[in-house]
Amino acid sequence: MLQRAQTYSDLVSGFRWRIPERFNIGVATTDAWATKAPDRVAILNRLADGGVEQVTYGELANRSSRLASSLAAAGIAAGDRVAILLPQCPQTPISHAAVYKLGAIAVPLALLFGPDALAYRLENSGAKCVITCAQGLERLREIETLPDGLKLIVSTDGASGRAVAFDDLITKGSENFTPADTGPDDPALMIYTSGTTGQAKGALHGHRVLLGHIPGVQMTHEFLPQEGDILWTPADWAWAGGLLNILLPGLLLGVPVVAARWEKFDPEAAFALMEQMRVRNAFIPPTALKMMRAVENPSARYKLNLRTVGSGGESLGRETYDWARAELGLTINEFYGQTECNLVLSSCAEIGVSRSGAIGKTVPGHEVAIVGADGDVLPAGKTGQIAVRRPDPVMFLQYWDNPEATEAKFIGDWMLTGDQGMSDDDGYIFFVGRDDDVITSSGYRIGPGEVEDCLLTHPAVALAAAVGKPDPVRTEIVKAFIVLKPGHKPSDELASEIQAWVRQRLAAHEYPREITFRNALPLTTTGKVIRRLLREEA
Repeated sequence: MLQRAQTYSDLVSGFRWRIPERFNIGVATTDAWATKAPDRVAILNRLADGGVEQVTYGELANRSSRLASSLAAAGIAAGDRVAILLPQCPQTPISHAAVYKLGAIAVPLALLFGPDALAYRLENSGAKCVITCAQGLERLREIETLPDGLKLIVSTDGASGRAVAFDDLITKGSENFTPADTGPDDPALMIYTSGTTGQAKGALHGHRVLLGHIPGVQMTHEFLPQEGDILWTPADWAWAGGLLNILLPGLLLGVPVVAARWEKFDPEAAFALMEQMRVRNAFIPPTALKMMRAVENPSARYKLNLRTVGSGGESLGRETYDWARAELGLTINEFYGQTECNLVLSSCAEIGVSRSGAIGKTVPGHEVAIVGADGDVLPAGKTGQIAVRRPDPVMFLQYWDNPEATEAKFIGDWMLTGDQGMSDDDGYIFFVGRDDDVITSSGYRIGPGEVEDCLLTHPAVALAAAVGKPDPVRTEIVKAFIVLKPGHKPSDELASEIQAWVRQRLAAHEYPREITFRNALPLTTTGKVIRRLLREEA
């Protein structure tokens, strides 16, 4: 836990890790609170009809123990992988807690995955059980041949085919289930990387991963928990951002978490939800925030109760940063991490740690630096790779069944993120781009984030992505893919206007020499632009 401080230096100097010898995520997020405050609200579930279901810690503890008991009776044991293919709903934290209490390994999967992506993850993880819903069952039916090792399918929407009913397992299970006595390094959770390049890898985490997230969550949300705090994110709880930045930390800290199902992100609906649920603390990915910028006068139209907004996953950009200050009356606390080692950099406006264009400073308890190809730390102003030193409680244990990839992730004790960045003299770190996203043109190295941020300042541009297109003279040229705001139509004249806009504001070598207008951009399930597909198209 962070101790509240007035300055960043005091925040860092007052912090020490205190990782217990025995720790279980399932017990810590349900039973610990249920013992002392069983009626405390844990989940605020927004129903399809607009009503709200309150789920208490007592209910989470009871149901997760019963589910763990029934899963054990069905042959699921410590170390087995259990896939959780569910939306934001109360059954998701119940399932997670049950798996952790078993000493098994949770494998969260997104309902947006197609059959090939699901089949690969089920096969690669060796999942023995899948807990899903009716929508997930349909996804599973699209898989030509399910893995032989998949022995049990559980449906939250009742028995169907070979799937057994979630509620039946809870009814039959015992509330007196004895949780596994796990240590912080025992495997608990495996999250597959988003796969923007190559086949996704399973990042295996120990039970300590939740404790490792807490300082970053508290820094981003300005000393969470405070009286009246309520957490929400539109991010899928199957993603590290939704699960480890919001759901599990909220449950650990006793802060109610809003659950709401989304078929597709709608910026107007997001504002309406935050108003209805009195959301105080939100994690909203940059792409979603950029879509919300298109909503006119949100602060006048919606009675918002926001205290903090955090954003991460890709570069936020100065335009969106300034918009939030003007329209929402708060400073977005940008943070940084990745599936393998999340939330190691953060902003915290309350103590003055905030700089437009920066992704924050090092969160207390972590060591982050910009390193060169040889692993040496680079001075301020030099571009290199963002790296995190091991050991670190939030760092992954290994890639599942892939020792070569695990070894390649490190130079000495530095874990390489694959992200290019630079630091300034004040300790802020700036994101330049993924190693494979950085554009090399006429000898210049161009980060796509800066180009995209400038494109978004044009009044006609809603979303933008910049990639490098091979060029025989310049090595690469900057090519932009642009989604226009309503009321604007693609034309050569508009493309030329946008090119001139960027050239005047950045530099002659950074403006997009080619522009393609699109109705939408390809996104990962986590809301990141899949630049690999755009590069291939270019």
